[in-house]
Amino acid sequence: MKTNCFQCHFFKVTWDPQTPRACVAYGFKTKQIPSVVVKQSSGMECLKFVPKVESRRMQ
Repeated sequence: MKTNCFQCHFFKVTWDPQTPRACVAYGFKTKQIPSVVVKQSSGMECLKFVPKVESRRMQ
């Protein structure tokens, strides 16, 4: 199954235009989607994916 970082609790958007996306679980920032970087570097799908929990504001 392909990981969707936008639905992950650990995915963050940064203010840095050079590295606009980040993975808090793995501790890195990147221009690409973090799950793609994890797959390229380890050869495995992301093992730290945790689904976001909907907050009351979004309901």
